[in-house]
Amino acid sequence: MNVDLTGKPILIAGASSGIGAATAIACAKAGMPVLLTARREDKLKAVAERVRESGAAAEYTSADVTSPDDCERAVTTCVERFGSIYSVFANAGYGFEATVADCLADDPSSPDTDRIRAIFETNFFGTLNAIRPAIPRMVEAGAGHVLICSSSIGKFAVPRYGPYCASKAAQWHIGRAMNAELRSKGVFTSTVHPIGTKTEFFDEAAKRSNGKNLAENTPSFLMQPPERVARAIVKCLRKPRAEVWTSLPVKLLAGLLTAAPNATDWMLRGAAKER
Repeated sequence: MNVDLTGKPILIAGASSGIGAATAIACAKAGMPVLLTARREDKLKAVAERVRESGAAAEYTSADVTSPDDCERAVTTCVERFGSIYSVFANAGYGFEATVADCLADDPSSPDTDRIRAIFETNFFGTLNAIRPAIPRMVEAGAGHVLICSSSIGKFAVPRYGPYCASKAAQWHIGRAMNAELRSKGVFTSTVHPIGTKTEFFDEAAKRSNGKNLAENTPSFLMQPPERVARAIVKCLRKPRAEVWTSLPVKLLAGLLTAAPNATDWMLRGAAKER
């Protein structure tokens, strides 16, 4: 199946930088009108201007994925400006470094200090908020494509990043279930599984991790530019598939780690001791 993307609008949540911004530019080059959303309006404006410079249609509206009302307004804006909504890319999210035990010592009665609950509010429930108002419109039209930015480590755990991995695994499971449930209605769902990507993600993670930056401990061959992910996403929009991977070795590694849990646990324990 090959989809002509010309004139098919896409809403991108978390579009102010990194993978979201790169995807907006790549989708625009493919002929898709783009509605950009994120919390930082100044950054959105700059990305929208870059898209328009290529001659493509772009609009933006500030939105926080933890707010269902913001997400509803964003989808409504996309439909009002472009006439419909074909795709949503749920890309907003963050990570941090901390052991699960340390996170469990947080105050569970306060969403400001319960780090596990907070990351799920953004990464997982924020994804649901972003796609919720779009799905009925896609089903009614009999065509659409939901994209969810999970992660390569949504398939296996990394010591001291357990909460982040868990939120990404939850996105993956929801995406797989949705793809089975909505395909007969003409709506595809794809999960995106980047490896380390050179974006602001790592800077934000360091701020939430007492200055510890995961990128500093990530081998260069496991890092990639956001444009590579964006190209893979456009390829998936043109020819839908269940998962988007940008590293075949890591994809195969994820399968191997799942197939050999005891060996994986031994390896991860060693990695945990090194930190």
